[in-house]
Amino acid sequence: MAREWSARRGSTVPSPRFRALGYLRGAAASFVVAVIVAQQGVAPASPISSSAAPAAFAAALQAGPVAQDRGPVIRPLVATHTEHATPKPALLVDVTQALPVRLRAGSGPTIGWMPTGSKYYGIPLTAWVMSVSANGRYGRVTVPYSGTDRTGWISLRGLERHRTPYAVRVDLSKHLLTVTRLGKVVYRTSGATGAPSSRTPTGRFFVTDRIPFSRGSMFGSFAFGISGIQTHLPAGWHGGNQLAIHGTNAPWTIGTNASAGCVRVSETALAKLKPWLRLGTPVVIQA
Repeated sequence: MAREWSARRGSTVPSPRFRALGYLRGAAASFVVAVIVAQQGVAPASPISSSAAPAAFAAALQAGPVAQDRGPVIRPLVATHTEHATPKPALLVDVTQALPVRLRAGSGPTIGWMPTGSKYYGIPLTAWVMSVSANGRYGRVTVPYSGTDRTGWISLRGLERHRTPYAVRVDLSKHLLTVTRLGKVVYRTSGATGAPSSRTPTGRFFVTDRIPFSRGSMFGSFAFGISGIQTHLPAGWHGGNQLAIHGTNAPWTIGTNASAGCVRVSETALAKLKPWLRLGTPVVIQA
C-alpha cells in the first residue's frame, strides 16, 4: 500500500492513517517477541531509561564480570576506562639576550634573570619552558642558578623554539635516574647522589652544558651541566657549585650517597644519555 504523507511547516509528518499502520506493525512485532521469549523460557528485559543508565552501569562495574550462563546482558556504549592523553614534547627556547624573570606573565617584580650562557662554560642557553600564557607571549620557567625552585615568566618574543620528547627524573631515595620519551620510560639506571653533608638539591632544572672530559677523570668521559647549584658544598670543595649529571672514576660509589651534590652514572649510562639529552632537556630531581 502506498505511503500517505502530510506536510506541516516544511517538514514531512506521517498521516494519521500511516501512524495507525505503524502502531499495528509495532504491536505485531511485540507479539512475536513475546512468543519467542515464552518458548525459550527467558523473561523479557525491562528497558533502562536514560536517567537510570548511569546507575545501572555503575552497578555493573561493581558487580564485576558476568557469567555467561546468567542470560543476555545489555552493555551500554560507554568507555570502561579513561584514556590518558600522551604528554606533549617539552618546549625549549634559545635565549639570545638576558631576560628578566617576572613574578607574573608580563608584569610584576623581577625575581631573577635568564642568562644567555651557562654558568661556567658560557654555552648559549636553551631554556625549558614549563607552560605558556594564554596569549602565547610569555613562558613559565625556573630561575637558573638561583638555589631555589622558584618559577616566573619570561617574554617569548623573538625566541627560537624547539621541542624535545625526552625528560629526566632523578629519585634520590632510590638512587635512580629515569629517562622518559613522551611520558613513557625508555631507560633506567642507578646513580650516586649527594653525601649526607651535601645532599643533592631537589627541584626542576634543565640541561645547560654538554661537556666531554678525558676518560678516567673525576667526571668520567662526559658531563651534562644543569641549571641548578649546590648550596651546601662539602668543606674544602673547590670544584664549583653547579649541579651536573656526569660519569665517575669511582664506579663503586654508584647507588650510594657519595657525591658533592651531582649525580654520578656509569660510562654505559653516559653512552645512552648522549643522544637523548640535548640542551634544554628537562631534569626533575625529587627526594
